[in-house]
Amino acid sequence: MTTVYDLIMAQYGVDRGLGGAYPTDYTDKDAAYTPAWQELFTGVDSKTVLQFAREWANTAEATEGKCMIIIGAGINHWYHANLMYRAGAMALMLSGCVGKNGGGLNHYVGQEKLAPMESWSAIAFAKDWQTPSRLQQAPLWHYINTCQYRYDGQFSHYNTVPDNEMTRMHTADTIFKSVRNGWMPFYPQFKQNTLELTKEAREHGARDDEAIKDYVLEKLKSKELEYSVADPEAEENFPRVWYIWRGNAIMGSMKGHEYCLKHYLGTHSNAIGVDSDEHTEEVKWHDVAPKGKMDLVVDLNFRMDSSALYSDIVLPAASWYEKADLNSTDLHSFIHPLSAAVAPVWESKTDWDIFKALAKATSEAAETYLPDLQTDIVALPLAHDTADEVTQPVIKDWYKGECEAIPGKTMHKLVVVERDYTKIYEKFITLGSGIRTNGLGAHGNHFFCEAEYDEMIASNHFPVRELDGVTYPSIEEDEWAANAVLHLSSLTNGTLTVRAYENMEKKTGLELVDLAKGSEDFRVTYADLQAQPRRYNTSPLWSGLMNNGRAYSAYTYNVDRLVPWRTLTGRQHFYLDHEMYLAYGENLPTYKPSPKPEVYGDLRETLKNGDAKVLNCLTPHGKWHIHSTYMENLRMLTLSRGCEPCWMSEVDAAELGIQDNDWVEVYNDHGVYCTRASVSSRIPKGVCIVYHVPERTVGIPKSQVRGKQARGRTQQFHSDPPEAQLSLWVAMGSSRITSTTGARLLPSETHT
Repeated sequence: MTTVYDLIMAQYGVDRGLGGAYPTDYTDKDAAYTPAWQELFTGVDSKTVLQFAREWANTAEATEGKCMIIIGAGINHWYHANLMYRAGAMALMLSGCVGKNGGGLNHYVGQEKLAPMESWSAIAFAKDWQTPSRLQQAPLWHYINTCQYRYDGQFSHYNTVPDNEMTRMHTADTIFKSVRNGWMPFYPQFKQNTLELTKEAREHGARDDEAIKDYVLEKLKSKELEYSVADPEAEENFPRVWYIWRGNAIMGSMKGHEYCLKHYLGTHSNAIGVDSDEHTEEVKWHDVAPKGKMDLVVDLNFRMDSSALYSDIVLPAASWYEKADLNSTDLHSFIHPLSAAVAPVWESKTDWDIFKALAKATSEAAETYLPDLQTDIVALPLAHDTADEVTQPVIKDWYKGECEAIPGKTMHKLVVVERDYTKIYEKFITLGSGIRTNGLGAHGNHFFCEAEYDEMIASNHFPVRELDGVTYPSIEEDEWAANAVLHLSSLTNGTLTVRAYENMEKKTGLELVDLAKGSEDFRVTYADLQAQPRRYNTSPLWSGLMNNGRAYSAYTYNVDRLVPWRTLTGRQHFYLDHEMYLAYGENLPTYKPSPKPEVYGDLRETLKNGDAKVLNCLTPHGKWHIHSTYMENLRMLTLSRGCEPCWMSEVDAAELGIQDNDWVEVYNDHGVYCTRASVSSRIPKGVCIVYHVPERTVGIPKSQVRGKQARGRTQQFHSDPPEAQLSLWVAMGSSRITSTTGARLLPSETHT
C-alpha cells in the first residue's frame, strides 16, 4: 500500500530517507531525472534548470499560483505530446497553479471548443430529431482507410514501451480491439449494410428493437457478422463518398497526403514506401492494397485550396463577410457574429444554404430509392461523462472469449434507429422537439428547456413552420439557426444559466446558483451581437468563472467552489490507474527517448537511392499564414519568398553545398517537397523546418528524385512528410499523431 505522492517521488528519484538506489545529488548524471541527467539529452545546463525550477516555485508561492504554461502546435505535432502535456500539468498542479487567474495550462492550436456547446451540438448533430449521432475520430479513420497501417510496422520500434501482450499488438489490431470493445467508433460499422441487416433480423422473427439487437449481437458473437475495421481492404468496406467542409483535409488536416492520393483517389503519388514485413494479425491482410477507394469527393469551400483541386465537385461557399454565422471558443468569452457585408458572389452560397440544398436533393432522391421508413442499427461507443466510464474496470475482450458480450458494458452499445430519408430536408430546416423532451447539456451538465422551446413557437420573435400538422420553430435561414443556438444556451440565456446551476447543485451538494444570480434576464440575439460585443455568462458548461468582469481561466470553478473535476475520482490526476497506461509505461508522466529517424521506417526505400543528408523535419504552424493553413495570399507570399521554404542550419547547408534561396528537395518514402532553402543560424544542426500546409496551388516545380513529373503532378508532401503514426491513445479516447521524422534533403537543379 502506498500513496500517489510516494509513487511520484520514487518515479523522479527524490530521496526522502526511505532507502533505495536514489541519486546522490543534483549532479548525478547516471540517475534518471536529475538536472545533470537531463542535460545529456536537452543540452540545457543543469544550473539553468535548477534556477528555473526555484524561480518557478518561488513565483508560484509568492503570487498564489500565477505561473502559466502556454502550449500549442510546437508540442501537438510530436508523437509523445500526451506525455509532454501531462508533464507540464504536473508541474502546475504541484505548485498550486491550476484554477488560478494568471496560471494554468493554456493551449492554443485548434483545440478550443464552440462556447454554446449544448445548443449548437444539438442542432449540428441532429439531436433535436433523433439520437444517436454518428461521429468519427478522424486520425484513426484515415490511418486505416488510406492503408497507412500497411507501411507502419510495429510501433514499438519508435515508441519505447515495456514488452507485454498489449505493446506487441500492431496499431491496426489495437484499433480493431478498441472498436469492438466500445472505446472508439468506426464507420462503416459492419461488412453488411445495416439497413439490410435489420430487415434480415425481422425476416428471422425479430418483432421489436430488443429482438433486432439480440439478433445482431448473436451474429457478432458467432463472427458471422464482421466489423468493417477488421477487413478495411474489402470492397464492401470502402468509404465511397467524402464531403469536405471547412477543412483542407486532403492537404492539411489529415495525415499521409500521398497515401490519400494513392488509396483514396487512385491518382499519381510520390510515395515509394512498400508494405512492412510486420503484418497485422487480427485485421485481415490483403497481398495487394486497393487504389482509388473513393467514388465521389465533394468539397464545400470558399477558396480553391489543395482539397478543392482534387475534388470531383467543388461547391463554392460564401466567405466571412458574405454570410451570417457565429464564431466562438471556450477560452475567449465573447461570441462573434459573421455578417454579410455583401451578398455571396457569382454562384457561391452560404454554408447553410448549400447544406439545405443537399438535404433537399437527398430527400427528393429518397422518394424514389428509399421511400419507406428504414430501420437502422448503430454500434455506439461508450461515452465520457456518463456511467459508461465505469463499465470496464479491467480490460477483457469479449471477442476472444475473455468475458460475456454485453452491449453497453463489455462492448459498444447497439441502438436501433428509425430513419425517414424523405424527411431529411424538412428536419434540416425545422428545430425538432427532441430538445423539448430530452433537454440539453454537455460536459456532464444537463437542463430542461421546455418553456424556452415553447417560447420559440408562441413568440412573434421567432419564425415557425408546420410539419405533419405540428408547429415547430423554423431554422430555415442561417440567422434563424444562430438565434436558436443563442436562445437555448446556458451561456446566452440567463434563465437557462440558473437552471443549469440548479442541476449542478443537485449533483454536487454545493451551493452554486449564486454564480448565476443577476443574470436571469440576460438574453443575446444575433442582432445584439451585430450591434456590439456581448460577453457570455459564466456557466457550468465550462470550468472558468467570469463573474464581475473576471477573465476566463480554466478550472477556477473547481478550485474556488470545490466542484469535483470531471474524472473518476473527482480530483486532479497525477497517476493514471489504467491497464493500458500501465502496459505502455505511461501511468505517470515519463521520459521517452527520441527515436533515431531510421526506426520510424520512413527512409527504408529512400536510403537505397544514394547519398543525402538525413534530418529531422519539424512542421510548426504557419509563420506567414492567415490562421494555420491559408498561405497562398499575395501579402503572405511576399513575406515568405513566394513559397513555403525549408529552413535549415548553416552547418547542414554548408555540408551539402546549399546556399540561401537555392532550390532543394526534401523527401522520404512518403513523398517529396520541392522548395527554396532558407539557411538560418536559428535552426539547430540536424533539423529542418517546413511550416504547416504548403498548398498545391502555388510553387509546384518538378521533382528530380521522383521522375521529373511535369505540370505539378509531383505532389508536395503535406508539411508532415511521413504517414500518420498513431499514438495508441487514439484507441482510448484521445489522438496524437507524430509529424517529426526522418527526411532527406539535397540540392536541386534550377526548376522552370
